Amino acid sequence: MSDTTADVPEVPELDLSADLVTLTRGLCDLPSVSGDETALADAVEHALSRYAHLEILRDGDTVVARTATGRPTRVVVAGHLDTVPIADNLPTRLVGEGAQAELWGRGTVDMKGGVAVQLALAAALTAPTHDVTWVFYDHEEVASDLNGLGRVADAHPDWLAADFAVLCEPTDAGLEGGCNGTLRVEVRVPGVAAHSARAWAGVNAVHGAGEVLRRLEAYEPASVEVEGLVYREGMNAVLIRGGVATNVIPDSCVVTVNYRFAPSRSPEEAEAHVRELFAGYEVVRTDVAAGARPGLDDPTAADFAAAVLAVTGGEPAPKYGWTDVARFSALGIPAVNFGPGDPMLAHKDDERCPVWQLTACHDALRAWLTA
Repeated sequence: MSDTTADVPEVPELDLSADLVTLTRGLCDLPSVSGDETALADAVEHALSRYAHLEILRDGDTVVARTATGRPTRVVVAGHLDTVPIADNLPTRLVGEGAQAELWGRGTVDMKGGVAVQLALAAALTAPTHDVTWVFYDHEEVASDLNGLGRVADAHPDWLAADFAVLCEPTDAGLEGGCNGTLRVEVRVPGVAAHSARAWAGVNAVHGAGEVLRRLEAYEPASVEVEGLVYREGMNAVLIRGGVATNVIPDSCVVTVNYRFAPSRSPEEAEAHVRELFAGYEVVRTDVAAGARPGLDDPTAADFAAAVLAVTGGEPAPKYGWTDVARFSALGIPAVNFGPGDPMLAHKDDERCPVWQLTACHDALRAWLTA
């Protein structure tokens, strides 16, 4: 008789009672590039299933663990399991000692340091002052239609029902409210093809794109105050393509423009603004995602801000990039970004997270959830 158990892959072990550095290294050293999160999702599900105070749910490679103590409020604490591709920066390594120690490697910042904080608290807090839904989701670093949080919001909206949400994206252990929206358009410049030896017979579309670039160069992005936080906008060419051969005058050129807009603007208003800037050109929207207002005037959000800033110090700041707080905002749930790691180091080959930030974020969240 054959041994069928030999065909079942062994689930990697995660010790959720380990110190934060050990737990973060265990998460990071188990690769989970977008689309390859199953092994890590299995490990997270297996580790959390040992705790009787948690109900475990799963959709694809998204794992949800939630308490049910009957508290009057419920909060979501969420983080994604996937990373961008590895760049010879695993396994992790610990550099320095004491307050100067840093954990180097893919995912330490974006965002397995935050996931380690979540897991440690999910295991330890059997009776938090708010019921908590801990969400560990897949496919954040790729196309938005693959995003595990979005998939769960569509398929199981009751799993995300809450009064407030915290996204453990890297914020340098500071509190960042809301996020900018993002819009991408193609500005299309027409031309007329001709042999490059007889250029006068054609119209060079690449040359014509110069006016598009001049408008961008002259554009002055706004800084917009929203609920006390100042969001810096941005309007930039991010791609340009044109031409078919080295001896042909290009008959078309396309400039892809990315507009990062303050959360006070709707996607429709953002698109109208871009179309006004490029009046006279064909403008085709290719992607848009609404931003999220800070929401710090919500009572639960205000309590959270007071609790975490008492531990970490500083003042609330805006999130300039787009994050999944916007998904919670679309569900009517106020949400903030709060996690270890400098977002400027996310996706970089020298990605690294100060150990003190792991501890600070853990202690701040614990203080809030046990107050």
